[in-house]
Amino acid sequence: MRGLIDRKGEQFAYLMANTLYTLDDEPTGRLQGNYIVDLEGHRVWRKVGDAVYSLDGSETIGYFSEEKPDDF
Repeated sequence: MRGLIDRKGEQFAYLMANTLYTLDDEPTGRLQGNYIVDLEGHRVWRKVGDAVYSLDGSETIGYFSEEKPDDF
C-alpha cells in the first residue's frame, strides 16, 4: 500500500496493488501504466516517478509515499 499525499503533506487516498481508494476505502480509480484512470478508464492524472500531475503537467497533485505493508 502507498499513500497519495497532497501538496500540503496530507494523505487523501491510497494505492493498493493497482487500485486507488479514498480514505473511506471506496475504489476511485486505478494505476494504468503512467496514468491514474477513473473507474471507467478515463485518464485523470499523470504519474512521473512518485509524483502525480494533472494531465498537461501544469499542476502538481501530490506524490506517492513509500510502500507500506497492507496491515500497517
